[in-house]
Amino acid sequence: MNIVFDLDGTLIDSAPDIRAAANAMLAAEGAAPLDMATTISFIGNGIPKFVERAMRTRALPEADHARLTEAMLDAYAQNPATLSRLHPGLDSLLPKLKSDGHRLGVCTNKPLAPARQILDIFGITDLFDVIIGGDSLPAKKPDPAPLIAAFEALGAGERLYVGDSEVDAETAARASIPFALFTEGYRKEPVEALAHVLAFDHFDGLGAYIDSTRS
Repeated sequence: MNIVFDLDGTLIDSAPDIRAAANAMLAAEGAAPLDMATTISFIGNGIPKFVERAMRTRALPEADHARLTEAMLDAYAQNPATLSRLHPGLDSLLPKLKSDGHRLGVCTNKPLAPARQILDIFGITDLFDVIIGGDSLPAKKPDPAPLIAAFEALGAGERLYVGDSEVDAETAARASIPFALFTEGYRKEPVEALAHVLAFDHFDGLGAYIDSTRS
């Protein structure tokens, strides 16, 4: 099977580091920091959209968007995974999937460079045969193009996309690819509102599902 994972909220609980970078950017502008709940509500469509939402919340001038996006990216690049963590079960599941012959990929709206940097920090980059970032193609999720590109790079075979959010569910639906929903990520809507073939709250559940498809 070819399995592609989202990054933020799916493979990695990255909200604490994203929040730290955003608040460093906001502090330089004399703006109040974001709390964690607000940070999580802004995650999912890439850093430029995150900055746009943060700027609107703090009434910062729209004309400063490009500069503040760069400022947040710079802050994030300095500490992309100081507070982040892999979700429980992935440290054993990912190597097992690889050893079982599955081909793995990542499709994220995070820019490719910090995405690779984070995967490197957690020592899992080599487990993935393809990594598509938010700047790898002109379009970002929920446009299906990045996800389709990831699966095309993996080659022929059954397909499964694993994500945690409304953006991921919409992307999978638009690409006509089965979707597995990790319910402990950054989703805002009820589980039943998102189309999925599997909903799971621990990655042991995903492993069991994938094993069941082989029998």
